[in-house]
Amino acid sequence: MEGLLEKSSTLVKRVSTKKKRYLYYEINWNNRLIGIKGARGTGKTTLLLQKLKALQLSPTQGTYWSLDDFYFTTHSLVETAEEFFKKGGEFLFLDEVHKYENWSIHIKNLYDFYPDLKIVFTGSSIIDISREEGDLSRRMLMYTLPGLSYREYLGFNDLHDFEPISLEEILSVDRKWTKMFPSEFKPLAHFQDYLQYGYYPFSMEDKQGYSTRLQQLVRLIVEYDMAELKGFDIRNAKKMLQLLNVVAANVPFQPNITNIATKSDIHRNSVVTYLHFLEQAQLIRLLYASGISLATLQKPEKVYLDNPNLAFAFSTADPNKGNLRETYFISQVAVWHKVSYPKQGDFLVDDMYTFEVGGKDKTNKQINDIKNAFVVSDDVEYPITKLPLWLFGFLY
Repeated sequence: MEGLLEKSSTLVKRVSTKKKRYLYYEINWNNRLIGIKGARGTGKTTLLLQKLKALQLSPTQGTYWSLDDFYFTTHSLVETAEEFFKKGGEFLFLDEVHKYENWSIHIKNLYDFYPDLKIVFTGSSIIDISREEGDLSRRMLMYTLPGLSYREYLGFNDLHDFEPISLEEILSVDRKWTKMFPSEFKPLAHFQDYLQYGYYPFSMEDKQGYSTRLQQLVRLIVEYDMAELKGFDIRNAKKMLQLLNVVAANVPFQPNITNIATKSDIHRNSVVTYLHFLEQAQLIRLLYASGISLATLQKPEKVYLDNPNLAFAFSTADPNKGNLRETYFISQVAVWHKVSYPKQGDFLVDDMYTFEVGGKDKTNKQINDIKNAFVVSDDVEYPITKLPLWLFGFLY
């Protein structure tokens, strides 16, 4: 165990606490058991190390372990944690828990046997706590970490620092949100960069190689992480990548199951299930009609990539601008709000607000007779009668 504690100490010393993801401030760190899930590359590990550094504990009091460490191929998590606890351990931060067999049962046992031990763990976005045998759902607080918002991107790159804005503030008639932006702030100056490079924090390390690294990340998710999904045969990973390429070439689109099956070489009876797997992995987003029950898998009305950066990574030419606008909107709004497909307009949010997303010349013609309907315009900083698209990147 000494080696684990040394690794943890080194990582904690190295991590920067200058910039923190929004979720750092949303988590109730006082809870005894906290779970954080999200796709690769969104910053889960950094978030754990930052919190551990802020606690200012000795390595024997608070430690970080990655469960894909070779150590845990020959050592039991429960026995190692027991030794840690007996030596004064108080905070146990566990990363990549989905890589440890029957992880939920072991964490449940630690929670039950050591009531003075606080546990924070991270795992892949594919984790479905409700289906885990350990039954952690009643014991824990679970959070999901998406990629950077446009607001976070500006802050992380030392461009501008702003507080988040709620949807209610954005939609308010008095438009008080305009007062929080100084006159020198040009909201569109970095917007295109964000759409292409800004969603995953690792873009700040190497912007030139970002697209290649993002493609590699997608392959790792499909060929490595998705092996943990119940019901997914990893031998079908190649077909999953084919399906993802079909989606990327056509989004946003209303899926024709037969056509998708033909292009991706997947049996038509499995297409909806595979689309659902890709959504769990945070590679695509499925938009369903408002009022539909999601208790069983159903064909979505529309399919989007998870975020605009993926459109650039998969495209050999410039992605469709209308696609980018809609993908950006749903990626930012869906973090805090329910988004569904309306009978009129592009998006229905919280079963209450209808949005039509377009360029600067977009009119309200399509939603003119709908209550609580709004036009969201791109390519304009502060439209008078519409809402600026970039502003929805300040929701988190």
